[in-house]
Amino acid sequence: MANQEKKVKRSVPLWLIIVAVLILGAAVNILLIEKGLVWFNMPSRNLYPVRGVDVSHYQGEINWETIRGQEIDFAFLKATEGSGTVDETFAANWEKARAAGLAVGAYHFFSFDSSAETQTENFCKTVPAAADALPPVIDLEYYKSEGSQAVEDVRKALRVMLDALKTKYGKTPIIYTTQSFWERYLRGTDFEYTLWIRSVYASPSSSLEPPWSLWQYNSRGVLDGYKGVETKIDLNVYRGTRAEFEKQFGVKLGVRS
Repeated sequence: MANQEKKVKRSVPLWLIIVAVLILGAAVNILLIEKGLVWFNMPSRNLYPVRGVDVSHYQGEINWETIRGQEIDFAFLKATEGSGTVDETFAANWEKARAAGLAVGAYHFFSFDSSAETQTENFCKTVPAAADALPPVIDLEYYKSEGSQAVEDVRKALRVMLDALKTKYGKTPIIYTTQSFWERYLRGTDFEYTLWIRSVYASPSSSLEPPWSLWQYNSRGVLDGYKGVETKIDLNVYRGTRAEFEKQFGVKLGVRS
């Protein structure tokens, strides 16, 4: 019998298999994040039972009964921006979200290009002073180059607006912001406010003062019940129980079905 050449089977290198698995896993995770099915933060419902959303005209028409049916307790609605802009969906969202039984509040997107007095006037003309509403919110974000606004100018404007909103609405205002903005403009101030922190990649820092009460943990959440140009929705939790939420903000939460 003639000698036959032995055929050597070539195996795939282990390192190549590992690389392929890692790439596949990363691709799947990116897809799930894009679809809003998983996120970097997934706060425990046991630790954070009070849940909420914040919305603007980007979410379009919203069915608030459907939103509430997904264990959502509160909603903050964009009302105004700067000295002259009013969100086109605010009035309808204010009426319908309240009718659906959510605890509802309004927020103002703070501008560095106009005075605190005219911005406050814009907000106060737009948002009703309802005793059962959540406190007014000032949304502080960088929309120009980071740190381009003088610290003292921003603090002076904030003091004016915080004082005016507390007088108008009778509740301590909320400031929504990021860690970096807080570090630059709010650390060490004597402002009276409730802190709502945006931290979408990790839990909020324990160094914040005052300690945060609200946490926006997901800026690309997905819920049923809205149809707009933006398919994602911001998700938030409260740091405490339902009873503590009601006591702190002077509202009553609806009974979950």
